[in-house]
Amino acid sequence: MQHSENQPADIEIALWQYSENGGDWNRWMQSLSSDERDRAATYRFERDRTSFIAGRYLLRRLLSMHTGTSPSKLVLSADKHGKLRLGGDGRLQFSLANADGLVAVAVASACDHLGIDCERADTEIEATAVDSYCSADERRWLAELPASERGRAAIALWTLKESHLKALGVGLHEDPRNVAFSWKDGIPVMVGGDRDRRWHHRLVESGSQHVVALAACSQSGSPGISTRLFQDDSMPSE
Repeated sequence: MQHSENQPADIEIALWQYSENGGDWNRWMQSLSSDERDRAATYRFERDRTSFIAGRYLLRRLLSMHTGTSPSKLVLSADKHGKLRLGGDGRLQFSLANADGLVAVAVASACDHLGIDCERADTEIEATAVDSYCSADERRWLAELPASERGRAAIALWTLKESHLKALGVGLHEDPRNVAFSWKDGIPVMVGGDRDRRWHHRLVESGSQHVVALAACSQSGSPGISTRLFQDDSMPSE
């Protein structure tokens, strides 16, 4: 959705294809809390450690822009399901996801719930895994697609479901088959008897080999979405 210059987007999404060589760790770490730095040190594999540091670095950079608080001074805590909350500011909803060199962060102040997820588009999903998270209608839809499109479509369904469950703050404690989708005019729509029209779902262009999905619950209709590619030296203007 496009916005005029004097009308900010309801939801801001930042996507960052960070370097995995670890060369900027020290600078990124300066924006993290002491607890986050301690947690980063526990990761056995460098790739996982870099992914965690980059994710928290981008999240804190964006939240700092919205709150005016220094990134390292922001207080983040996880609830019982692991969903992060921002201390001292209940207005902001936010969500973080990372996968194989991409970090995605969504921030909004006018949503009741917000979730984002990303996955590599070329990830291979076994048929048994598809059965475990797709409804019967979704499996039939996948089976009718050309073989060349089926893999990416399966990933899209997974990221849509994961973003929705993250927005609810329940993760995989909820059966993903209970969150089913169809497509209307190219836009994913949640289906089912308990369909709540306050929910809106989108697949977001990532500019990379990733599928990115957003879930938002908004009282004021379809939210506006602004997406930008993050550059480490600054947040570029729209």
